[in-house]
Amino acid sequence: MSVEFLWGARAQPTRGPKPALSLESIANAAIAVADAEGLAAVSMQRVAAELGKTKMSLYRYLPGKAELVALMIERAIGEPPVLRAASWRAALTAWSQLLHAAYLRHPWSVDATVGRRPLGPRELGWMESALAALGTGSGLTGAERLDAVAVLAGHARMLAQQAAAQLDEHGMATAMAEVMTLHGDRFPHLTAAMRATAEQGGQDDAFAFGVERILDGLQALVDRRAGSGER
Repeated sequence: MSVEFLWGARAQPTRGPKPALSLESIANAAIAVADAEGLAAVSMQRVAAELGKTKMSLYRYLPGKAELVALMIERAIGEPPVLRAASWRAALTAWSQLLHAAYLRHPWSVDATVGRRPLGPRELGWMESALAALGTGSGLTGAERLDAVAVLAGHARMLAQQAAAQLDEHGMATAMAEVMTLHGDRFPHLTAAMRATAEQGGQDDAFAFGVERILDGLQALVDRRAGSGER
């Protein structure tokens, strides 16, 4: 898999007809297909047809579908955020919210950003942004900082995936309530929790709740390292 096309302008062909497409127009067409029909609908042939071109014409710009999907990711997630929050915790909260929102805008990107694939500057830039927010002065090791970012990203991915599948908390609660009406006596703790939620509220907060608890754990570890001098 080639990554050169993601990291800088490609040299224009010196032979043949003048290029009629751009990487931007190709990415936009592919994203439109994926947004409407899902990632499985994206192919070199389909995107070429959307652009009014032949499949072979796309190979002047991209080696294949893996690179096409990588280009889509770069275009869809956008530039890495510039985080100006006063604390690492506030910055990582904002970062998580922005990443979650990006996944929600393009649900196919959840599946597209797993496994071995070409990586571009924007995707790596999002990781850089989160790591910069956490900082090297946190007392966490490099591996722990990377793991912290991975856990936050995984949480954002999971909740976006549920939303894409229309399995939000409200929908799940409704489905569960139907079953619990008949079989609630078999699950007393679940019944009690659902009753308390109905009375006190708090549904559809899974994303924010998860981010806060992840950051609580990081804060506890950072504080422990600061207090003990442990490294």
